[in-house]
Order: sequence, then C-alpha cells, then structure tokens
Amino acid sequence: MQTTITARHCEISDALRERARSVVERIGSIATRPIEATVVFDTEGQQRTAELRLHVSRGEVFVAKGEAEDHRTALDRAEDKLRKQLEKASARPRRRASQAEQL
Repeated sequence: MQTTITARHCEISDALRERARSVVERIGSIATRPIEATVVFDTEGQQRTAELRLHVSRGEVFVAKGEAEDHRTALDRAEDKLRKQLEKASARPRRRASQAEQL
C-alpha cells in the first residue's frame, strides 16, 4: 500500500511521521484490499487537525478527520473514526455480480 504523509501550514516531527505510518499500517490490516493511504496534518489557528484518507479496491474511499490541541491526539481521533467506518463497511452485506443479474 502506498502511503503519503503531508503537513500543511505546519512542521511535523519524525516521531509523528513514524506514528502516522504505524497508524496507516494498523488501519490497512483491517481494510479489505487497501490501495493507497494519505495522512494530512494541518494547523488552523490554535486547532490541529489530522485527516486520514484510505482508498480501497472497488473505488471506495474512507475519510476521517480528527481535531485536537496537538497533532498526535488529532491523529488518534481520526484513526478511531476511520476504524468505525471500516468496521461498519465490513459488516454490510455485499451484492455479487450473480445476485445483480437475478434482479
């Protein structure tokens, strides 16, 4: 899986960059056939944000944004939100091509 980590309007440490990579790896192990992940850190005034985007097969894109007073907490909040989305999506019944033809 290809991973991109970007910092907008701020500087991030190497430790935070490594933390983001480990979060992406954990999320990627949950997702069904992940293709690409993007982590974007941003600063808006006093608020720090972290946005996680995960592209999986079949063109699905999962996006979660976390906000906090520091980037690490924002990343953790975004990870929790994305994990919930992935769990909900995996519990959803899928329609197969043979089922679609019968309709």
